[in-house]
Amino acid sequence: MAQQVIICVDDEEIVLWSLKRELNETLGEEYLLETAESGEEALEVFQELVKNGYEIPLVISDHIMYAMKGDELLQHIHALSPKTLKIMLTGQADLEAVTHAVNYANLYRYIAKPWEKTDLDLTIKEALRRYAQEKQLAEQQVILQNMNTILEQQVKERTAELEAANASKDKFFSIIAHDLRTPFTG
Repeated sequence: MAQQVIICVDDEEIVLWSLKRELNETLGEEYLLETAESGEEALEVFQELVKNGYEIPLVISDHIMYAMKGDELLQHIHALSPKTLKIMLTGQADLEAVTHAVNYANLYRYIAKPWEKTDLDLTIKEALRRYAQEKQLAEQQVILQNMNTILEQQVKERTAELEAANASKDKFFSIIAHDLRTPFTG
């Protein structure tokens, strides 16, 4: 199983430090935590992690950042990895930005700054639980599809066997019918 990484993005170093500390307290060492101070840096980190085989279940991003806004970043991440859950953690997002993130980045949740520890902890835990469940469902669906393919092949093979058996039976009965008719017509 690939190591799982949570990416936190904010242009304020103190916010990143606080968020990382809180996530470490909440999650322990089960997840690696990566930080980025801009949308561009976050995209680079994201792509590098994926390239190196890491799994990214969650990205937490601020909205107001220089160059690339949070909703735009989350939209890019969604295009690269639709299953990655995205949380916008910001104090300055307007309704339009949140709506944009919901519509185009499949935003999981919006949390206002300053966040409440309990709210953030529960949201993160629930997001990670949901990600794990969806991953497990996808794996089970692949197993079911493979089983279905095998069963369909077995049905085809058995149908062919039955058709061959029916053809043999029909030929056998036609021979018997012919043999029975011959003495009676003589």
